[in-house]
Amino acid sequence: MALGFSSDALLVALGLLVASLAPAAVPRVNVVVLLADDQRFDTIRALGNTEIRTPHLDQLAREGFAFTHAFLMGSGQPAVCVPSRAMLMTGRTLFRATARFTNGLIPRLAPTLPSTLREAGYTTYLVGKWHNDKPSLVRSFSGGGPIFFGGMADHTRMRVQAFDSSGVYAQTNERIATKFSSELFADAAIDILRRHSRATPFFLYVAFTAPHDPRTPPKETAELYRPEAIRLPKNFQPEHPFDNGELKIRDEKLLPWPRTPEAVQKEIAAYYGMITHLDGQIGRILRVLEETGRARDTLVVFAGDNGLAVGQHGLLGKQNLYEHSIRVPLVLRGPGIPRGERSDALVYLFDVFPTVCGLTGVAVPATVEGKSLEPILRGRQQRVRDTVFAAYRNVQRMVRDERWKLIWYPTIERVQLFDLSSDPLEMRDLSGDRRYAARAAALKGRLAEMQARLDDTLSFK
Repeated sequence: MALGFSSDALLVALGLLVASLAPAAVPRVNVVVLLADDQRFDTIRALGNTEIRTPHLDQLAREGFAFTHAFLMGSGQPAVCVPSRAMLMTGRTLFRATARFTNGLIPRLAPTLPSTLREAGYTTYLVGKWHNDKPSLVRSFSGGGPIFFGGMADHTRMRVQAFDSSGVYAQTNERIATKFSSELFADAAIDILRRHSRATPFFLYVAFTAPHDPRTPPKETAELYRPEAIRLPKNFQPEHPFDNGELKIRDEKLLPWPRTPEAVQKEIAAYYGMITHLDGQIGRILRVLEETGRARDTLVVFAGDNGLAVGQHGLLGKQNLYEHSIRVPLVLRGPGIPRGERSDALVYLFDVFPTVCGLTGVAVPATVEGKSLEPILRGRQQRVRDTVFAAYRNVQRMVRDERWKLIWYPTIERVQLFDLSSDPLEMRDLSGDRRYAARAAALKGRLAEMQARLDDTLSFK
């Protein structure tokens, strides 16, 4: 039977049990989580992209441990970052991280990562974007701000609010920030780091809104990337070859059809400019950790909430299950973390919750479904799972192992099959080749198994 945690009484009982098992001593490892918005997995120079400039993320990767195959489990709505952030906060799978598949309400009795650390003696801070419900924010954080409630906005005129411990966050309290969003949030994070008392460990969650569109990088980073010099993705297509169930969404309307090479190069150049500017702001935060003497006792986690197509497969957005849209960067640095190592293990973004708990000595709540990556970090295991699953609304489903991947489009009764070992850009669909019929059937079976285990009610007919 799938463990859905639908009963409030069960959740309360489990919470009490975990609390009774929690260590008495207050852990001393600080935690900083830096979350980018729409940053794809292959946008860090040190991890293979020679076209982009990310010196500070490069340094983080050299000094830490990079997971090169970190995945998002998908979304029940076009605003993919909503369930992604709910999964990160709760450590729960897609169909259980929110109250419904189509909303961003975190279940009232589901512990969040910051609320768990807060109960363990941490001072918890939020800076930046909060795209879930306000009650879960209030129980999770003890300070912070400025906070942006929403999905996207003009990066130079963002409506933000100060942290409000009452949880009201009335619209009348909004102000328009005139500093570029990444600088605004980095300034606030730096201020917190400089002011925080050493009496308690801290958890600082900095949720940036870059490089999400509108892609309007400041002049100094925009000029680093000339559109005509940008390499066109090998899997560029003027249009997606069939209706995947979400071709007319807002993200896809940012460019007309058919896509032209010149238009896509311009989008990529702006995207890279946004990331390079964000990298600079992350560098400022990392420098302050050094200056305040906290770098040695602080766990830093850098990740993205979801990927982005930006011209691949004829798509621009993240409302699809290709690798470019469901893989995210994930780098950890800190006490006991191996330096300069990488793993291609299949992991999820929501694995961060139990991993942080393990590295800080805090008990993992029983509601958490993610797997701790600590055994990989410690060299005790190479893998924590052999398969990943993802869903997008009720129009797409995906399952993949280390080599093979199947995407199912139920509304048009179509599947795609890719051999990722020879075709990592997913350019050759093998589903019509009889030689791979058994492989496709096996993956369909595995997909059905995972759907049942994860409470996904959509099934093959």
